[in-house]
Amino acid sequence: MDLGLQGKGAIVTGGSLGIGSAVALELAKEGCNVAVNYRRHDTEAKQVVAEIEKLGGKGLAVKADVSSYDDAQKMVQDVVDRFGRLDIMVCNAGITWDGVIWKMSEKQWDQVIAVNLKGYFNYNKAAALVFKDQKYGKIVNISSINGMRGKFGQSNYAASKGGEIAMSKSLARELGRFNVNVNVVAPGMVLTDMMAAIPPEFQNKAMAETVVGRFATPEDCAHLVAFLCSDLSRHITGDVIKIDGGQYI
Repeated sequence: MDLGLQGKGAIVTGGSLGIGSAVALELAKEGCNVAVNYRRHDTEAKQVVAEIEKLGGKGLAVKADVSSYDDAQKMVQDVVDRFGRLDIMVCNAGITWDGVIWKMSEKQWDQVIAVNLKGYFNYNKAAALVFKDQKYGKIVNISSINGMRGKFGQSNYAASKGGEIAMSKSLARELGRFNVNVNVVAPGMVLTDMMAAIPPEFQNKAMAETVVGRFATPEDCAHLVAFLCSDLSRHITGDVIKIDGGQYI
């Protein structure tokens, strides 16, 4: 299906691995020029850009800490200068640092909130300034079903993901009159490097919750994100769409 994204400019934060890289490549397949933000994985980010360019689009890798407000503003301006436009913002960068609340340090809390919540604010705001003026834009924030239901040992992560959802709903109300859609994709367990660090007993519990009997792939998430970045979804905003194989039911 042609999603009508040819020539659109997109940013994907956390775009070097996992869901982020899958989203970047899916958007490139649909004809977008895509900039990927990353923090540590230089080689992987360059590989994603090389794949974007093989698909015929312009690619850009930007090394930056998403928790830096100034870096977000600079990246958005750099992308507008390089691509000539920005139409799509996909916020995906995130970290976990788990622990039950009585063992969680202030640093654990602050760092997860800084990356997962403030980082989304930084890039959502930078994109909103562009989208509001041009009267067009798509924002997709990658959250988690754990931001909707909570998770043992993840009070910091769940709070950050729940905050992303609340922020996105607020932005949908603020930006709707400027023809800007803001939506949330909430995955369950996804086959990524982050999942590989989860102890087997927790993976088994998640699998038991998943009614289709399998975990999502990054590509499963990317297909949904690409749809939400297209005008086929123009009447969807402020929504939270779970992609969890029924894990939340």
